[in-house]
Amino acid sequence: MIKAIDAHIHLDMYTESAARTLLTELAECRIEALIAVSRHLDSCKATEQLLLQAPEQVFPAYGYHPEQDLPTENQLNDLNKWICEHSSRMIAVGEIGLPYYMRLEAEAQGRVFDLAPYIALLESFLKLAVELDKPVVLHAVYEDADIVCDLLEKHGMKKAHFHWFKGSHSTVERMIQAGYFISITPDVLYEEEIRTLVRNYPITLLMVETDGPWPFEGPFEGQQTHPRMVHAVIEQIALLKGLPVEEAAHTLLNNTKQFYGIPTPHLF
Repeated sequence: MIKAIDAHIHLDMYTESAARTLLTELAECRIEALIAVSRHLDSCKATEQLLLQAPEQVFPAYGYHPEQDLPTENQLNDLNKWICEHSSRMIAVGEIGLPYYMRLEAEAQGRVFDLAPYIALLESFLKLAVELDKPVVLHAVYEDADIVCDLLEKHGMKKAHFHWFKGSHSTVERMIQAGYFISITPDVLYEEEIRTLVRNYPITLLMVETDGPWPFEGPFEGQQTHPRMVHAVIEQIALLKGLPVEEAAHTLLNNTKQFYGIPTPHLF
C-alpha cells in the first residue's frame, strides 16, 4: 500500500502524551510524514521540540496564524529573528494568511474590523519567505484568497499551499492557472462544497491533510483527529476523480514530496 503525508497538522496543539503516541503510530498507519505548522513563537518552539523527537517524520513550518490578535512589534521582531535562526530546519513559512472567520464574527457582532494591518503582516511574511527561499502555507478562503493571490503575484511567489481552501469558481480557476496547491481534509466525505472543489481542481495540484486536532463530523464524529484519516480522504478523492486508489495515492504523495522537497525513504 502507498504511504501518505498529512500536509497540514497543528501537532503542538495536541497534549504532550497524545502527540507522542501519535508519532509512534505513524508507521503502522502508513503515514510517512507530517507537515507541522505553527501559530506564533511559542508554537514554533513547541513544533521544534516535536521535530527533535521524530526528525524523519516531522517537517516543520514556522509562522503566525492570522485568526488571532496582531503581534506587537517586539513579538513580530522576536518571531522573525527566531525563524531566520531556524530556517535550515523548517520546510516552509506557515501558517500565515488572513483572518476570515475572526472578521466574520466581528462583523456579525456589529464591530468594525480593520483588515489592513493583517494584510501588511501577511506581506511581511511573504517577503521573508522569498528571502529564505521557502514555500508558504496559507490560511485564505473565499474573497480573502483573491487578496492573497494578488500579494503572491506582487512578490513573485510561486510555491503556495492553500490549506483547507474554499472559494468561488473564478478564484479556483485563478489559482489553478497560477499552479497553487490546495489540500483536502476529511470533510470531503460529507461536504458537497469540498467534493465539488475536488472534482474541479487538478489532482496534480492536490494534497491531503487533517488540520488536526480540529475535529470532524461524518464517519469521524467524536474521534480525536489523527493523520491516519487522510487515507479515507485519498479514497474519496480517487472516487471523485474516477481513478484507482493506488494511482491517486501515489500522485498525492508525490505532489506533497515535490512541493515541500521531502526526500523519499530508501524503503516504503
